[in-house]
Amino acid sequence: MSLLLDYVKKQLTAESKHPAFKAGDTITVSYKIKEGDKERIQQFTGVVIQRKNEAATASFTVRKMSNGVGVERIFPVASPFIDKIEVNKVGVVRRAKIFYIRERTGKSARIREKVQNTSASK
Repeated sequence: MSLLLDYVKKQLTAESKHPAFKAGDTITVSYKIKEGDKERIQQFTGVVIQRKNEAATASFTVRKMSNGVGVERIFPVASPFIDKIEVNKVGVVRRAKIFYIRERTGKSARIREKVQNTSASK
């Protein structure tokens, strides 16, 4: 039975059309919104504060500051309304869920960025 569950999990994660991201990363989620008979794409840019569950029930929470007010939005990973996800910055955090960021504003709410070496070695 567990072999079957492992196989299903691998299949669901292999079909993922989104890039890999984790808590602390800054991402832009392009979300399809239907208004009447029209459809438009709205972008939500913020810091991922948590990833939750696995496979079909997985979701993630993105937080941003909008006019001094913290706004959080929960997205299901398997949602057909997610057009694309772009990873803007890869953050360095020591926790899987960074809820402490909710109480912080300004400089104390900053997340260190992972420095990636893009130059070729000589």
